[in-house]
This record gives sequence, structure tokens and C-alpha cells, in this order.
Amino acid sequence: MGTGLGGKPILNTDVFCFAPPDTLQEKIPPGVLHPKRIFRGVVAGVRDYGNRTGIPTANGALYFDERYLGNPIVFCGTVGLIPKDMCEKNANPGDAIVVVGGRTGRDGIHGATFSSVELHEKSEQTSGGAVQIGNAITEKALLDVLLQARDKGLYHCITDCGAGGLSSAVGEMGQDLGAVVNLEKVPLKYEGLSYTEIWISEAQERMVIAVAPEKEAELLTLCKSENVEATVIGRFTNDKTLRLFYNAQPVGEIDMDFLHNGIPRLERKATWHKTVFEEPNMPEKGDYGVDLKKILSAWNVCSKEWVIRQYDHEVQGGSVLKPLQGVNNDGPGDACIITPVLGSRKGIIVSNGMNPRYGDIEPYNMAASAIDEALRQIIAVGGNLGQVALLDNFCWGNTNKPDRLGSLVKTAQGCYDVAVAYGTPFISGKDSLNNEFITEKETIVIPPTLLISAVAVMDDVRKAISMDAKAPGNLIYLVGLTRPELGGSHYYHVHGYKGNNVPTVDTALGKKIMDALSRATEWRTVRSCHDCSEGGLAVAAAEMAFSGGYGITIDLKVVATEGVIHRNDTLLFSESNTRFVVEVQPEHRQQFEDIIKDIPHGLLGKVTPEPQFKVYGLNNKTVINENIYDLKETWQAPLRW
Repeated sequence: MGTGLGGKPILNTDVFCFAPPDTLQEKIPPGVLHPKRIFRGVVAGVRDYGNRTGIPTANGALYFDERYLGNPIVFCGTVGLIPKDMCEKNANPGDAIVVVGGRTGRDGIHGATFSSVELHEKSEQTSGGAVQIGNAITEKALLDVLLQARDKGLYHCITDCGAGGLSSAVGEMGQDLGAVVNLEKVPLKYEGLSYTEIWISEAQERMVIAVAPEKEAELLTLCKSENVEATVIGRFTNDKTLRLFYNAQPVGEIDMDFLHNGIPRLERKATWHKTVFEEPNMPEKGDYGVDLKKILSAWNVCSKEWVIRQYDHEVQGGSVLKPLQGVNNDGPGDACIITPVLGSRKGIIVSNGMNPRYGDIEPYNMAASAIDEALRQIIAVGGNLGQVALLDNFCWGNTNKPDRLGSLVKTAQGCYDVAVAYGTPFISGKDSLNNEFITEKETIVIPPTLLISAVAVMDDVRKAISMDAKAPGNLIYLVGLTRPELGGSHYYHVHGYKGNNVPTVDTALGKKIMDALSRATEWRTVRSCHDCSEGGLAVAAAEMAFSGGYGITIDLKVVATEGVIHRNDTLLFSESNTRFVVEVQPEHRQQFEDIIKDIPHGLLGKVTPEPQFKVYGLNNKTVINENIYDLKETWQAPLRW
């Protein structure tokens, strides 16, 4: 709503990071809520606010790690639609400073600073007021009136009251101008706020707009007609000074240039030393069905249906591909697709990638893998890299400590290198540092957490592809190169290991693979596609099978590998990047293979009418033979609350 002259929100996305819901109560430090309670509360908050504002929540993810116990993380994002000629904004000298929307209260004071300090058992009491109290109905009314005002040309600059409240909003809008603000005019939720509290409160549902004097009356009349409060609290000047008054008394004055440029840039020491973890030497097995079930039931792989079903994916009527897919609409989709303009065939794809466990081993490769995952999810649903933009969200520990900062620097370098190689620019992002919780015994530091979100333009949404197996007799390919990269994998994790060989990204090969697969989907030679991520080939193929209600039989001997891989478990569970499980009809085999002839691939097997997921190993013996409905039950059971 604050971008350009204001966009219309068309899609919400959310990614949550919690400690495991089955954490024992005796492991909960004083001052910390149980993660299951936090989980339920966060899901309810996102549900109620998103549904009531009429914005579809169509993309997201859940991630669990014991180290989020003291600092759970909630990433929420919104995609908006804006006219091309309304992307520029500037306030002018003499413009009225108008606050529109909700009233100001004490909720949210020091919210931004609170989110970037180390927490402790007293934080709940000392900083409880830092959390804003939202009102979705106020937000919806505010959005509706602002879109009307924008289209009538009633203002020419807008920003939201986010971190820092009015102090940041007015300070940013008036950076090159100056401003005079009369704080007693700000509408309050209740009496008793000091002028300092009014100035820095981060109460929700408030926007600040710059309105030309001749448009003031019309703007205020429009807001009143929609029962949205709008108040003139000051003027932008031309003296490059910010002046604050309260009941005609000066209470603040600062030079705008000093406000924005007065603090020198910090210099801090960053170091990083690779930690070598135990490399497991697990005996080979004849049957990996139990291992597959362990991974499918792991918190980070299992079905998130309990969360997803609480959100409205179809409001506004533009949904094409929703989070749950398959014959019963309960399979794990790779990305969502919506059509922002009803009646148009053009759509947008939204996806995300994240795996903090890779960051424990090699932060650079974690960043590379997160970007690759977000991009391959776009490819998997029928998109391409032609018009793709990225966003990064960094959540880290205390970066005053050289090792924490060192891992952050390596992660940022990975973001830069891979984004440049793939030609996918970063258009936005956010960070939250110092995510550490101090107890009497230890400091709990969150894992290095990088969320990459991707937004892509799709020219024709009729070519969208879901991930569920479609029909018996269809061929199953693995496109991409498998390497012995089990470091940070779910296979190692369910056995209590981390390993060291974290997945890498070959961007030259990766782009070649993604471009080829995009051509294949464009030419309608692909029936379904699922990217290989958590759990590798075995999990991706199993999910396709039980989502479509058909069996799948594959042979590991024809997997394209880098070098010779002698172990079945490596081929099954390696999480190597830029790989896709693809379903192709027999009549399209030649055309598909012509398209992918210059990239690594293997024709692994086919879709079967029998409900069995069957895998033949390197010795031609069956290494997995599981009923797809047993696998599905294993996958759905953990979060069936």
C-alpha cells in the first residue's frame, strides 16, 4: 500500500519458523511459551487478518528447529498490483501531512528495536507493549479508500507507519524537504500518551500521505464518506529541518541531512571457519522404506494441511494453482499461481526456498541452494526465468560477534553470485539481527536463516503444471545431476547426523536445465513436475505418487550422476540442487528427449495403476516397496491436529 502511489494487495505469503511442537515442557526456559502454543497463535493471527482483509494467502512454508525455541520467526509478505504510471512518488513543499486510518496507541512502541535485541526471561514483562494490536477491518477500509484517492489523484506521496511509526514515515517522506508536525493533532486510541509515545508508536493500520493544499478538502471528504479517519497533522516545508510541536510548544528539532546521514557507517570484524562435523558411515540396507517414512513424517517434510486449510486461497477469484494439489487436493504444491487481472491469461508465480541446516555447514552454499530452490519451483509449475525477481529475508544471531557476522557475509556473497548468474535481481528484502535468547545456562542462537522468495511473470496460466502423477503408463524422468551431497540432508538428520557435503549449485548447468525444462512445459510435453528438495528423489517421487493416487516404479541405475555413486541411499536421498522429477506421456517421449538431450537426465520408470511406490536399486533388487496410501498417512499424520 505504500509502494509508489499505492498498490492493491493481491496475494499473501507466510513462512513460520518454530521449535518442534513436541518439545518437552521441561526444556522450555522461563519466560518462553511452548512452541505449540506459539504455533497455534501465529497461524490464527495470520488466518484472521488475511482472510478478513480479503487477500488470498496462497504461498508459504513451515520450518522447525530446536534453536527457534527462544526466538520464533514469522515472515509475512504481500504481492501487489500497481498501475505502471503510479510507481513514482514525491512530497512537495507546502503539502499537508495527513495521517489516514487507525488511531495511535501505546502498542508497538519500540517494536522495531525490540525485534533486534537479545531476549531473556523478563522480556515478556518488560517489552510486552512492543507488539502491535492489529484490526483487519480498519485495514480493509483504509485500503479501499486509498485506492479511490490514488485514482482520483488526491495525493502524490504515501508511506506506511512501520518501524518507528510517524518518526520514520514523516522523516523519510520529508528527507529532502523538511517538515513541521503538530503532535497533539494525531488521533489517539485513548488519553495519556506523551508526545514521545505519539511520535514513535508503531500502531497498525496507519498511512501517511502528502496532499496538495487544493486537494485537502476533497481527500478528507472522501475518507469521511468511507468512515476512515484522516487528519492533517502538519506540513512539509523547504528548510530541510524537522520540527515537532506539542500544544504549540517546540519538543523536537533536527536537521534532515544529519537525521539521514549523520551516523558514520560501522566497521565490524567478520570471521568464518568451517566446522567439520562427523561424517556418518551408515551400513547399507536392503530396504529403505522405513527411512523414507521417517523423512516423510519429519516436521520439516510432513503435510502442512492443518495450517493451509485455515487460509483462503481463492478470495479475489484469481487462483490458478493453489498450495494443495492432486486428486484430493492435499498434495504439496511447489509454487502458487494467480491471475491478478481477471480475464487475462497472464499470471504471477510465487515460490520460496530455505534450508537453515545447510548454513550450519556452509553459509554460502545455503544461500545458493535457497535461490536455486525458489527458482526451480517456478520452473516446476510451468514458469521460466524470463521475468523473475527475488526477495531476501535474513534472520541472524548477534552480528557484533565476528563468527555470526562472518556467516552473514558469506551468505550475502552467495546471494549476489547466484542471483547475478541466474539473471534474477533482488528487488526487496529485510533483516532481523540479534535473534538470541539468554538463559541462566546458555544462549540459544537461532540457526542462520535465509528465506528467498521469488516472483515470476507467466504469460499463459493455461500452461500451469501441478505436481501430482496423472495417469498410468506415463514415463518418469529425473532431470538434473545427482551428486553425493547428503550434508545437512533430512536423511542424515533423521539418523542424528549433519555431515559435511552440503549441496552446491552449478549455475551454468542449472540455467541450462531450467531453460530446457521451461521449453518442454511451454510445448506441452510435461504432464506433471516436482522439484527435488527436502528428502531428495525418493520423497519427491513418493509425493507425486500419493498426490495423484497412482503408483510409481523407478530404477536407480539410470540416475544421471556426477562420477560413480555406489550407494542406493545416496541416490535416493541426496538433496542435490536443480533436479526435477518429470512425468511425460509416451507419445511425447521423443519430443521431450529432444529438448533435454544436452542436459543430464534419466528415464527412471513409469506411473503404474497399482498403488505401490517401488524403487529398484543398483543391484536390481527392490530397495523400497511401499503402499502409497501408507506413505501418505505417514506424511499427513504429524500435523493432523
